Amino acid sequence: MSARSKQFIMVAIPVALLIIIAGFFFFTRHNQDLAEGPVGEIAANEPRSEVWGAFYPRHWDSYQANYENSDNPSHFETKPYLKTMYAGIGFAAEYNEPRAHVYTLDDIRAIDPARKKSGAACNTCKSSQIPEMINKYGDKYYLMTFEEINQQLTEPIGCLDCHDPKTMKLRISRPALIEALERQGRDLNKISNQEMRTLVCAQCHVTYYFLPESKKLTFPWDKGVKADEILAYYDEKGFTETVHPIAGSGLVKPRHAEYETFIGSTHESAGLACADCHMPYTRVGNVKISSHDWSSPLNRIEQSCTTCHRNGVDWLRGRVEGIQKQCKETQDLAGEAILETIAELKISRETTGVNQEKLQQAMDLHRKAQWYLDYVVVTNGYGFHNPTETLNNLSKSIDYAHKSTRLAREARGLN
Repeated sequence: MSARSKQFIMVAIPVALLIIIAGFFFFTRHNQDLAEGPVGEIAANEPRSEVWGAFYPRHWDSYQANYENSDNPSHFETKPYLKTMYAGIGFAAEYNEPRAHVYTLDDIRAIDPARKKSGAACNTCKSSQIPEMINKYGDKYYLMTFEEINQQLTEPIGCLDCHDPKTMKLRISRPALIEALERQGRDLNKISNQEMRTLVCAQCHVTYYFLPESKKLTFPWDKGVKADEILAYYDEKGFTETVHPIAGSGLVKPRHAEYETFIGSTHESAGLACADCHMPYTRVGNVKISSHDWSSPLNRIEQSCTTCHRNGVDWLRGRVEGIQKQCKETQDLAGEAILETIAELKISRETTGVNQEKLQQAMDLHRKAQWYLDYVVVTNGYGFHNPTETLNNLSKSIDYAHKSTRLAREARGLN
């Protein structure tokens, strides 16, 4: 090697190292992950998100974007069969599409009075003040009227619902989820942060019911979290929430089972959490934060989807919309099948000399058919959280509805 070559190498290596070090410093300086620890001191039970926002302005700004998600059209506009399915309960009078979490108090106060009969528990997922209310009143909370609790609420869903104000770590603040996990034998201290990014959503985005005597909010997961397992739980207890006034069937009402549907899905099985898609990392200046604008991933598909999927935005959007269209079409078929079931049950109940045994069997099948369809209807996402499971539930609904219709006709002597 010549002297000139040696001299070049001796100069080039330090220069290259300086360039690498400077590049690394510049990259990290301008691509900070804003996951720092607590900034300032927030009171232990501070429900006002704007107080938290003073310390975390970037997160607060993204939270404010939720106010743009303000539309909540009626479900009846696209699913008219629900009015007949929900006959006899408050949902038949008013049932709207969901909108942003910042409107939770506005929306719960605007619902039809018939839906407030369940009492104080209807407020449980509507305000960051609720955990303190439950601590204050204990089990008496669930026996109070809707108004007794609601009139004390001023703050919608916010920071305190999911974060420990001292450490900023994710936490579970709703007793019903804690109790359900403990009944499953889970050690809450051993739950990973990644799973917590789903469980904080599962505090509210789940199905539930109120225990008959105490009215305590309870997650019916003791047999599992899937639609058939939850229905088996109710059947074993002989629990009926309402009797359909037209069909005479004893029914149970599912509620927004997003968590239960998500479990076992392609995305959940791959290790993703709710927050990965609904709260993606976004760039704010020279840092990135987890967005607190809770809405459809399709609203920011590049941040939510393209970090894993390389098929392109247009393909991804088409894929999602195709799945949702298929699920909605199948859902509507199930709805029409159940309308026929209800009509046939009505005729049979009014027919003299009807075979009561077959009629009861038909009503039991209607209970199943309506459960599986309603389970899908009330779950946001039009099937995308778990397309395979959603279509399976809808196929069960259609099958049970047809069997119920046939038995209802046989009960009055028709083939």
